[in-house]
This record gives sequence, C-alpha cells and structure tokens, in this order.
Amino acid sequence: MGRTDVHGTVADGFEQVREEFAAVVAEQDGQAGAQLTAYVHGRRVVDLWAGDEVSGDTLTGVYSSTKGAATLVTALLVQEGDLDLEEPVARCWPEFAAAGKDAVTLRDVLSHRSGVIGVDGGLAAAELADDRVIARRLAGQRPYWRPGSAYGYGGFVSFALVNEVIRRVTGRSLQQVYDERIRTPYGLDLYLGLPEAEEQRFRPIQWWTATPEQEAAFWANVPGPHSILGVGYGLNSTPPLDQVAFVNTRAVRANGQASAGGVGSARGLAGLYAAAVWGINGQPPLLKPDTVAEFTQLHSVGGDLVRGDQGNYALGFQAKGLRYAFLSANAFGHDGSAGSEAFADPRSGIAFGYTRRRFGFGWSYPEHDRLTAAVHRAATC
Repeated sequence: MGRTDVHGTVADGFEQVREEFAAVVAEQDGQAGAQLTAYVHGRRVVDLWAGDEVSGDTLTGVYSSTKGAATLVTALLVQEGDLDLEEPVARCWPEFAAAGKDAVTLRDVLSHRSGVIGVDGGLAAAELADDRVIARRLAGQRPYWRPGSAYGYGGFVSFALVNEVIRRVTGRSLQQVYDERIRTPYGLDLYLGLPEAEEQRFRPIQWWTATPEQEAAFWANVPGPHSILGVGYGLNSTPPLDQVAFVNTRAVRANGQASAGGVGSARGLAGLYAAAVWGINGQPPLLKPDTVAEFTQLHSVGGDLVRGDQGNYALGFQAKGLRYAFLSANAFGHDGSAGSEAFADPRSGIAFGYTRRRFGFGWSYPEHDRLTAAVHRAATC
C-alpha cells in the first residue's frame, strides 16, 4: 500500500468526502495514519482509512474524546433517575466536601465549573491511569477558583469525579456501565478498558515532526507547569506528564481512565454518537429527546480559564455548534489531544468520527474543519 492510499467506502453522494480525506492524507504524507467514519440518521455513509499500519478496525488512543463516552453513560443514568444533576457530590461522597467543595453539584462538574482541575504538586502518570486514585487525591483538594464563578477544563481528571459518584450511587464503575449498557449491545469499537485480547489491534500514538526551530519556538511559549493551564493538563507533576506516552501505556488502556484513557476507531466514535441519538445495528436510540436537549444546552461559554477561546461546553460534551458554524446550535461531541474528533448534530442527522495516530504540531488540526464541512455538505445538499 502506498503511504497516501485511501481505503474504504462511501455511499452515493459522499464522493467529495473521500476526495477531501485523500487530500488531507496526502498533505500529511500518510505519516499520521487516519480514519474517518460518518453516519446520517443511523446509516453509515462514510468509512475510510489510510496510512501505515492502519485499517478500518485499527484502535488507537482517543484522549479526551473518551469524555463523550463517559458523558453518554452519565446522561443515560440521569435519564433513568439514578443520578441527579443538582445533587451535591458530597452527599454520596462525604470526603469530597473538604476545602469548600460541599455545595459542588454533578452539574458543576460536568460543566467544568467545579474548580477541581488537578491537585497541588501534580498527579504522577501512574496515578492518572486510575480513576479511583485520582478521586482520592482530588477529594481533599481546594478548588483552583470559587466553584460556579468561572469554568475551566480539567483535561485528565474531571471524569474521575463523575466516575466516583456513579460508583457510590450504583455500585458499578462508569466503565462497567459503559461496557454493559453501551459498547457491547451496540457493537462499538470504542473501549473504556481495552481487553488484553484486543491489544493486537492497538497502534500507538506518535509525536509530531518539526524542525528544531519550530520546536524551540513552540516550547518557548508553553505556559509554566503551575499555571492554570499547566495544572489542567497535568504538567505540574514531577516529571511533567508525557501526553504521548500516556495512552501508549498498557495500564491506561486497561483501566479505561474516564477522562482520557479510551481506545477506539473512527467507526467506534461515530457509532457512539449515532447510537446516542438515532440508534444503530437494530438497537434503539440510547437517549430520549428530552435528555438530548438537557445535555446539549449551552452551559459554559466564553473565556475558559484553561483553554481560552477553545472552551465552550454543553453538559459534559463540547458545544460543537459553536466550533463549527454550519452545524446546528445543539450539536455536541468531544475531541481529543492527538487529533480525534467526534460529534452528533441532531438536526442534520450527522454522526462523525475521526482519528489520527500522530499529534499535529502545536496540537493544531485544521483538517477537522475541512472534513466536517465535507460531510455536512454531502449530507445536506
């Protein structure tokens, strides 16, 4: 296979998506290895892949796209009455009340308004592999801002809090609920806890390639490890967290750490969102329209203390209608650090999933705009 060969299929009318994907892959010289899948109203219309050691069923780390799966678990449990968004976290987890967090609700956590984005002194990579360890460390931590007064993204820890609430309320972990209620019945190639038997399909994430001058310019402008951004991205530990090594570590994949430890494919990501709203593989939608409306309503917009202009959140999900102006106001999903992207647009019927195996230089992924626009044009013309 040539490095820029594109494999897979598209439905009639989606040929332009294949062309755009081929152009993206050619510009990357095939080095990243990428997958693209899309559904329209529950029917798969795009299924493409390219790059060295990549096939349609290759699995790789999806980083914070994991949060989409974790939020879907939460939404399902809220829908069934097991979780209450307005309930203070400390009501089921008394230790969490320490240091002024007694009134923090599940809604605050999901909308990134709790102020709990890390711990003083940082969390070592081995600690960040395990949600229960993260939760123990966060329980006594003072928030980095007054809860509810602002919002900021906790990249590697936010869903450890959600997981602990789910565990204490239901007696099951978030990962167990996901596997039993979502992944297995819907046949999703997206794992929160990768079985040993599936390791052969995993391919590691790689760093970007850059000139020495580009590298020097980039690192010269990286915020300090104890800044708000540094804390939010785990840089305040000793040594600072190596984001590439994180999901390439078997312990992270095995545990399926709920904020950033998911492993999957573009098929799995797109399938997740199609299952949520429309249903797939003969299974009904996971969420009722009222639940979709609740979890896609804008909650935290403008001025993320950690991510700046890259913020903007619904409830647990990123507000994709603000990220891509051609999508509807209640489009929702979540991207990931290495370049994965996934979302659903309830109005147009699109469910989108994209993965790549190499970080973009400076965490920049301009192809997201091109690929999402191509899918939207084909689906709505």
